[in-house]
Amino acid sequence: MSGDEGRTALVTGVSRRQGIGFAIARRLLHDGARVFAQSWSAYDASEPWGADPAGIAGVLDALGADEPSLAHAEVDLELADAPHRLVAAAVERFGPIDALVVNHARSSNGELHQITADELDRTWAVNVRATLLLAQAFSAQCPSGGRVVLFTSGQHLGPMSQEIPYATTKGALHQLTLTLADALADREITVNCVNPGPTDTGWATDELTARVGRALPRGRWNTPDEAAGVVAMLLGADATTITGRVIDAEAGFRRWQM
Repeated sequence: MSGDEGRTALVTGVSRRQGIGFAIARRLLHDGARVFAQSWSAYDASEPWGADPAGIAGVLDALGADEPSLAHAEVDLELADAPHRLVAAAVERFGPIDALVVNHARSSNGELHQITADELDRTWAVNVRATLLLAQAFSAQCPSGGRVVLFTSGQHLGPMSQEIPYATTKGALHQLTLTLADALADREITVNCVNPGPTDTGWATDELTARVGRALPRGRWNTPDEAAGVVAMLLGADATTITGRVIDAEAGFRRWQM
């Protein structure tokens, strides 16, 4: 077992078997943690990649739906009260939770001339407001020694001018990491953020997959399991002194070769 053994984790964005959230939940369960998984399949169904073909029931079955160490809730994190309701549900099911993995995101495309106030507000609500409120609710019930892991993207390493709402909100999470870490440091709760680099979760076109793959030294995109490994490391016993950091786990991504 790893240092995750005995942890009780709330993991958001566990809605597709190809996704990073699923890989994180599976890894933590394998390592002996109890996992409360959040999903919102209605959002995936509205996007080009679609909801999981097997539905959320198939996702949970693949994680071991009958295991006492797994619980789940469908929650729309765009709603203002949803983060506190979600944490309360996790605590009701498992008791105090000591790990929060904020993996969910609204993936919003839009160049400068295309963005709207409504889309900016919705993306902000899901990606930033919900994250802060989740951290607030989590920290209120978390014992000393807890862990928070956020997710950002590569917006700090290269422009994302076709995804302005998404890049804006992911940039906010990047910058919030150090502040949240300081806010929780006296309680020995660490806060870190992962940039998983180009990760194959089934959303990219064949052309984009090939183009980005040529800029990755291994010739392939990162896998969700590799992102899950970074999260497991940050939740483990050997990461006690790591806080306030943004981890670029991009496998040497050479943007200038795209």
